[in-house]
Amino acid sequence: MPTKKTTKTTKAKTTKKAAAPSVDWEQVARLLLTSRTIDEIEEQELAPAGKVTYQFSSKGHELSQILLGLQLTQGHDAATVYYRSRPFMLVAGLTPQEAFAADMARTGSPSEGRDVGVVYSLPPRHGVTVLPSSGDVGAQYTPAAGWAQAATYYQGELKDKDWKGAIAVALGGDGSVATNGFWAALTIATTLELPMLFFIEDNGYGISVPKHFQTPGGDIAANLKSFKNLRITTGSGTEPKETAERIADAVSYVRSGAGTALLKLSVPRLTGHTFGEDQTAYKSAKQLKEEQSRDPLLAVRKHLGAKFDWDGLKADVEKDVRAQLAAAEQNPEPASYTGTLHLFASGEHRAQVPPALNKPAVNFDNAAAEDGARINMSEAIRRTMEVELEQNPRLLIFGEDVGPRGGVHRVTLDLQKKYGAARVFDTSLSEEGIIGRAAGMAMAGLTALPEIQFRKYADPATEQINDTGWVRWRTHGKFAVPMVIRIPVGYSKKTGDPWHSVSGEAIYTHSLGWRVAMPSNAADAVGLLRAALRGQDPTIFLEHRALYDSPISRRPYPGDEYALPFGKAAVLQAGNKLTVVTWGEMVHRCLEAAEPFAGQVELLDLRTVSPWDKEAVLASVRKTGRVLITHEDTHTGGFGGEIAATVAEEAFAYLDAPVARMTTPDALIPYNIALMNTLIPSVEALRTRIEELLTW
Repeated sequence: MPTKKTTKTTKAKTTKKAAAPSVDWEQVARLLLTSRTIDEIEEQELAPAGKVTYQFSSKGHELSQILLGLQLTQGHDAATVYYRSRPFMLVAGLTPQEAFAADMARTGSPSEGRDVGVVYSLPPRHGVTVLPSSGDVGAQYTPAAGWAQAATYYQGELKDKDWKGAIAVALGGDGSVATNGFWAALTIATTLELPMLFFIEDNGYGISVPKHFQTPGGDIAANLKSFKNLRITTGSGTEPKETAERIADAVSYVRSGAGTALLKLSVPRLTGHTFGEDQTAYKSAKQLKEEQSRDPLLAVRKHLGAKFDWDGLKADVEKDVRAQLAAAEQNPEPASYTGTLHLFASGEHRAQVPPALNKPAVNFDNAAAEDGARINMSEAIRRTMEVELEQNPRLLIFGEDVGPRGGVHRVTLDLQKKYGAARVFDTSLSEEGIIGRAAGMAMAGLTALPEIQFRKYADPATEQINDTGWVRWRTHGKFAVPMVIRIPVGYSKKTGDPWHSVSGEAIYTHSLGWRVAMPSNAADAVGLLRAALRGQDPTIFLEHRALYDSPISRRPYPGDEYALPFGKAAVLQAGNKLTVVTWGEMVHRCLEAAEPFAGQVELLDLRTVSPWDKEAVLASVRKTGRVLITHEDTHTGGFGGEIAATVAEEAFAYLDAPVARMTTPDALIPYNIALMNTLIPSVEALRTRIEELLTW
């Protein structure tokens, strides 16, 4: 498609136009030829031979990405990339050997053979951190917004001069502008006027779908003209001088602190979406010829002039790339035992990103204070957050309504008043934006504590939750995302309903890389939340709504350093004939149900379901010979099924009765209270089941 006349629209603060950039065009040519040579070797040799299974060519996109990469040298700059971003990665420090190793799924690559070869990440080598990219289109935008907000926090609140001028850039194709992630990040960045650049590479297609299916008229820049606090620039991504000027100008604008910018550059996609795809199914011969005429390699060669030894440079690059290919082919396959490593933090290994932080230390030897007034669970959580805010200046709390209102459950009440709107703040109404932003902040070294108002409302953030949990594994332990998500769950004492009463913890035990806590009382809430905030793993902290201000969950505040390890159940009462395993609000129902059977029922509160205390459960079952597992989540797919299967596999010979479960049936929680109470296991129903098992 022909390049339209370059336009430039400014809808934000104006700044002095950047001076013409100084570009080492020989360096650009070398990098462009390196990228092109890698693509051609993969397309012509490695993919046909089956050595590369996924091949995504960057042909046509190279020039703009290279010129962008050369601008990101601050040291705390960050970029989020996508599957066609290898030219940018070469500028950021990725070697051809690593690129080949990545596509051949070998060790010595960014993921050590775990992820698709073009799903990149890279700790800072040449001044920019490349945050772990995603296989989901559009998921790169909100983490970049989080990093940009972290940069403003370091400069404005922590007075860290090393972050002065740091920016975040999100690279994406024109197809990605239709995604939730793009719009969530655009809202975050522009409402806060963050130092973020949306770098849109417009090749006209999302696989085979023309761009007018992604945005009306096919031009996101034109459609955003009225968007406030956004400086928009468009132009060619293939003409050397113009492309260099457009990129330098956009980066300079964002780096100056003027605000957010979107730069849309027109580029051709010179091959199919992936190796072997026939573009003639959706592009005419005339269109294909026109795109070939805009090949940036030809433009750079022309720009260097006839006297430049292009053939000599090409031969030199070919020799180097071939040598690095040979080296990559000698990289070993991943060892068979390594596939389960780095799902969680370990004491022997620290991620490179974020670097070691001065978080308060966690000490599990501090006993809980047992004197003092008993406090509600909501107050216990608030006091814990207050202590951690005081001790950790990098801790930020945010979500919908958590600021002046103190949250819809009032758990963050007065925290903004005491610690300021930079540390406790409201967000736009986008859970994708809340969680993606938190991930970017965490990788920038902040401790992110977002709140999702209700469990059901976390569903729009599923993509970001999954991506975040996988980061440590996908990067072979090089990156980590130590953050905590607070989510109220379950029915309330006043009412239920399908939207606000979801428990649903089981789905998060299947979200790999996440730790999941569900405390039943104020003291445990303190200990588990503190351990999560001072830990190195992403954690989902589930707070049952019916326990916030309930007398049964009240405990004395256990102390400002009290912490509980994850995966350690509490034995609430001893017994020798039946083990009851539960967690959350159901703990209190089980305690009441077991009252008539003193000495017979051993009751375990798991406290955390990822990890869960398998050893404690098995030890108890081997002693009692019977087990009842109960929870508020649904029966089918509930986490109790995992516990039941484990007991059946590892303690079958000790059982004197069938493994039993009592759960909410496979139904939604109704609005009608009487109907709701027929679904959630009652004290009476639990007591009857306990008696049946004891007399089996």
